[in-house]
Amino acid sequence: MQKKNKSMKQKKHFGRKVAVVTGAERGIGRAVVCTLAAAGMDVVIVYHKDARAGETLARELDGLGMRAIAVRADVSDFASCRNLAQAVKKEFGRCDVLVNNAGVLSDKTLAKMSKAQWDLVIRTNLDGVFNVTKHMLPLIREGGAIINISSIIGTTGNFGQTNYAASKAGIIGFTKSLSREMGRQGITVNAIAPGLIDTAMIQSVREDKRNELIKRIPAGRMGTPEEVAYLVAFLASPRARYISGAVIGIDGGLTL
Repeated sequence: MQKKNKSMKQKKHFGRKVAVVTGAERGIGRAVVCTLAAAGMDVVIVYHKDARAGETLARELDGLGMRAIAVRADVSDFASCRNLAQAVKKEFGRCDVLVNNAGVLSDKTLAKMSKAQWDLVIRTNLDGVFNVTKHMLPLIREGGAIINISSIIGTTGNFGQTNYAASKAGIIGFTKSLSREMGRQGITVNAIAPGLIDTAMIQSVREDKRNELIKRIPAGRMGTPEEVAYLVAFLASPRARYISGAVIGIDGGLTL
């Protein structure tokens, strides 16, 4: 009973909102979708390749009493993102919270980096934010929130990640500019800059390098996807209405 009452309080706090999350079938995106659904939002799980993961998650979230749908979209493709927006409009008629989370890595020093590696990361991480937001914007009402997942690498740079750093820094500039454009419409636009978060992407990094990075974190550990999701949920809530154009780091003190 206590768990049910807590869920009801969360639903009352958010109201019946619709959240669209890209890259939502795993990692940070999955945690964000689950957190927003638990807080009383209907959710659109945007996936690219793993249909089984996206559709399985949608069925799981339906069990919470929220409407959850999985939609395939390639964020790097402008037309695909137009189709995504049309699907959201048809199913829900609006979008209250947009979380641009989809992203990829393809690391190499610039001297060894191919044009294909550069294009993959820029088109997915940066063009993807433009493509999705451009098409979703007409569906976002006053009181809505756009939350872009950047990275601390976008503020500090990193060896062997010129493409990734450029894409994530671009997201920060995009966020600050769009927040100025949307302010008078009552729509907030913020960026979150995670540090070392325990996801499959980070687990692909060699263990010795990962351990070196962890030693540099004052908190002494990696963050969890759920910790990032809690920050997203706050920025999506009415309690964060006076926060816009911000870049909020969540890195355990790594960038101190």
